[in-house]
Amino acid sequence: MSTARQDPVRAAGCVLWRPAPGGDVEIALVHRPRYDDWSHPKGKRERGESAEACALREVLEETGHHCALGPRLPTVRYPVDGRPKEVDYWAARALGGAFAPGREVDRLRRLPPAAARALLTRHRDRDLLDAFLTGPRTAPPDRP
Repeated sequence: MSTARQDPVRAAGCVLWRPAPGGDVEIALVHRPRYDDWSHPKGKRERGESAEACALREVLEETGHHCALGPRLPTVRYPVDGRPKEVDYWAARALGGAFAPGREVDRLRRLPPAAARALLTRHRDRDLLDAFLTGPRTAPPDRP
């Protein structure tokens, strides 16, 4: 087996949120028809792309929304077809945009945290939402 096969697939994404009426937040989840699942927006890094740039690009591609990255969230690791995958995540505030269904993502839902948690397909995505809910939502002021 080649060593390249053991290199992890690198990806990045966000727990995308926006303020909701009443002071709470709404969480944006995407539906991927290929897997028939609900998840946080994420995707593979392109050659030479930073994790931060990938997270911003993937959120825009999958949700149609620009966002501001906030604090780092846990990196999620899991196997895909026998190869390790590592996904770096951030909390990210939605800044505006418009969703358009596509081949990779056909639906977007914005939900209160409890409803988002119930809709998420995978346990690891629920854990990520829990990490978001217990941490700060915005980056420290000294972040560039």
